[in-house]
Amino acid sequence: MLTAQRDSLRLLRAILVASVVLPVALFTYAAWLAYRSNDDGADRQIDKTRDIITEHALKIFESVERSIAETGEIIRDMTDDQIRANEGALHARLKRLAAGSEQIKSMWIFDRNGQTLVNTLLFPSPRTDFSDRDYFKAHVGKDVGLFVGRTLQPRPPYGGAPFFGVSVRRNTPDGSFAGTIQTSVLPNYFEGFYAKVGREKGSYAALVRDDGAILARFPAIDHADATVKSDGLIGRAMRAGNNEGTLTQVSALDGIERRIAYRKLPNLPVYVYAGLETEAIRKTWLSQLGAYLLVGLPATAALIAIVLLALRRTQRFYEEASRRAAAENALKQSQRLESLGRLTGGVAHDFNNLLMVVGGSVQKLRRRHNDLQDRRTFDMIDSAVAKGAGLTRQLLSFSRRHNVAARLVDLGDSVMKFADVLRQSVRSDIAIEIEPPTEPIVVQIDPNEFEIALLNLALNARDAMPDGGRITISIRTETLKNFGPRRLTGEYAILSFADTGEGIPEEIRDRIFEPFFTTKPVDRGTGLGLSQIYGFMQQSNGAITVESEIGGGTRFDLFLPRSTERPTRDADVAEVALLQPSERATLLLVEDHPDVAAVAADYAEQCGFTVVKVCSAEDAIDLLNKRKDIDLVFSDIVMPGMSGLELGRLIREHHPETPVVLASGYSDRSASALSEGFPLLQKPYTLDALRKALTQALQGSTGK
Repeated sequence: MLTAQRDSLRLLRAILVASVVLPVALFTYAAWLAYRSNDDGADRQIDKTRDIITEHALKIFESVERSIAETGEIIRDMTDDQIRANEGALHARLKRLAAGSEQIKSMWIFDRNGQTLVNTLLFPSPRTDFSDRDYFKAHVGKDVGLFVGRTLQPRPPYGGAPFFGVSVRRNTPDGSFAGTIQTSVLPNYFEGFYAKVGREKGSYAALVRDDGAILARFPAIDHADATVKSDGLIGRAMRAGNNEGTLTQVSALDGIERRIAYRKLPNLPVYVYAGLETEAIRKTWLSQLGAYLLVGLPATAALIAIVLLALRRTQRFYEEASRRAAAENALKQSQRLESLGRLTGGVAHDFNNLLMVVGGSVQKLRRRHNDLQDRRTFDMIDSAVAKGAGLTRQLLSFSRRHNVAARLVDLGDSVMKFADVLRQSVRSDIAIEIEPPTEPIVVQIDPNEFEIALLNLALNARDAMPDGGRITISIRTETLKNFGPRRLTGEYAILSFADTGEGIPEEIRDRIFEPFFTTKPVDRGTGLGLSQIYGFMQQSNGAITVESEIGGGTRFDLFLPRSTERPTRDADVAEVALLQPSERATLLLVEDHPDVAAVAADYAEQCGFTVVKVCSAEDAIDLLNKRKDIDLVFSDIVMPGMSGLELGRLIREHHPETPVVLASGYSDRSASALSEGFPLLQKPYTLDALRKALTQALQGSTGK
């Protein structure tokens, strides 16, 4: 019977899967075909619009050029004095010529000094100086042919709509500069035409000079001096001299993503753009999918409902067992993860205790031995202790057991202070150039995590430049709007870290931030560097992006929210070292590890304290209840029985006049200790760190 039920269950599941997969597969295929068709249709529409506005622009500029040429014929061989003498007739004739074209606002004749000889707006023409206008200055040095200027505002006493100038040079019989003939063209005329052509929702059209200056645009923009950013996709294409193409980019002016086709007008320094918003293209495709769903969804839902109804009768016998198995597996997985977390913390705690003993013993030996060879040996041991502490810290950071201590820092100042470490971490054939900002840029980050991120980037860059190269670090600010997958918005500091290395292949570029992913040999990399940087950026409410080119190097951009607050200056260690108690104070040292207790007692005695040692929190409570001369308690957090944090809470409750300083190589209670306001020292700590913590705690208590 059980076998029959299982067979029935498998059969019904197969039918259910088929009733889901087959319609989904058909819908996916239909959606893909609709997407391709919609995409091709959008491209055809964009190309068609581009062709229309190209022909329109060519005709307009041909018309304007003919008007200018006709004006040139009218005044050929006429001197400026003759033109002024015939200003009335020329004014009337040019006015008739301009009236025949809707796109022409006015026509002008200027002398060699930029003074108006004739214009179609006013008669007699005021002697206004226009020598600073681009349509005049462009012709002074040489004959540039037909010149198209930027969009300008009328100059009093003239008024009306904005315009851009189209001009040619006037030459004297000997070929020298005599002035210009200029036609003022209305951008509104182009924009009106673009509005008629682009009736589809999300349509876009523009007329742009080859230097990026926007002459006309639909949808229109408020400011007349808008330009296409030179570092954008279209800007780079124009600078590269591409005559036409199609691409998708987000506009820096309105933040809208569009698919745009562009083309350069023949023999003119002007481009035409035509495009559609990608959102509009996507909505058209989604509306088609909605029609498909309207037809296919009811039938598919009915089929699935029938199969599910039959499946539930036989599935009932197995649901409870499945739930139990799932619950057991989840419990086992949770227990494994908890065990791994405890193992990581325990290893870190014990390892840091060992480092504490080694480091403290070395410091004691330093005071007894002054031999040069011994000092070198002690330096080697100190270096090994520091590396071990860093390794433990990275282990805790990767396992997300490390508490991020974010604070306000000056980003440029932090990079400059860390520059020497970066230079020491790479070879001598690699140059590091730092371009600091011109003003303080404050961000809220964990300085230590930030330095680790810079160091990891430097080491990766070093490995990518086996034959030497250059690392460039620059810092700037930028206002972002919905930038990247995390939709960053607001004022951000951007740290760019670029190298001239081999580059990252495109096929692995999306995986470089995955933990343990590395292309290096087994003995040269763990694959944790970039994943730790990624985690640091996430914890700092920022983001990281990468751009790379094979043979052209790699650039990482670190985006961090900019703060308007000012960073606080940390007290110097030298200043803290001078803050000694006015008389010898008594310190109660609570440490269950005898070797660590010996090192801590030695440090405390060097700081000027009389040390009383106990090995448990319970003994510390008994001693505090018996003696009244204890000025300060210094306790480890992790101890058998009562923890140091629990001890600190009891002391605050029953002996509030006695300050407490806690220490830990690792504990999941460290975050609680910090949140409750207890000073916390991370093992292995140094003599100066202990002196600073104890002195500040003691002075804080006496100052209350």
